[in-house]
Amino acid sequence: MNRTDLQHHTLILLVENRAGVLARVTDLIARRGYNIISLAVAPTNDERFSRITIVVNVDLAPMEQIVKQLFKLINVIEIAEVPASDAVSRELMLAKVSFTADNLSDLESVMAGASVHVLELERSKDRLILSAGGSSANIDELEDQLGVFGIMDVQRTGQIALPQLGHSVPIMRAR
Repeated sequence: MNRTDLQHHTLILLVENRAGVLARVTDLIARRGYNIISLAVAPTNDERFSRITIVVNVDLAPMEQIVKQLFKLINVIEIAEVPASDAVSRELMLAKVSFTADNLSDLESVMAGASVHVLELERSKDRLILSAGGSSANIDELEDQLGVFGIMDVQRTGQIALPQLGHSVPIMRAR
């Protein structure tokens, strides 16, 4: 298979909120030789379940196989494959950024253009911690812009997604 033929696919899984479920899901994908681009997991409003959002780069045939194999895992309840064109997706970034008195106004301009929230500011040491949310592409761009100032540390959540309003996405349920 030519790796340039691969496409990003977003899978949203509803799983039982139990120890080891995430490990079994990611292991299944890794055994097939595919890298997970992004992974986010959190409990739902029903404490019995968690939602896992996985972005993986595969072609269509192996994706169908992955979905079939995921359903063989007893703790998987539902799976929805959400095409990028039908999804609302976001990512969160926290970054610790250094600045100087000379470039603070430039940093403030970058932050204002990206809807950034300052969570902590330590003027005596010329550093801050900020939070930003947006599409993965917007977060990539912001990270590049902040790199000029000096990123001391960064953490990104990975992509989360939901189908757009008015778009019907088939949800496959376990038998």
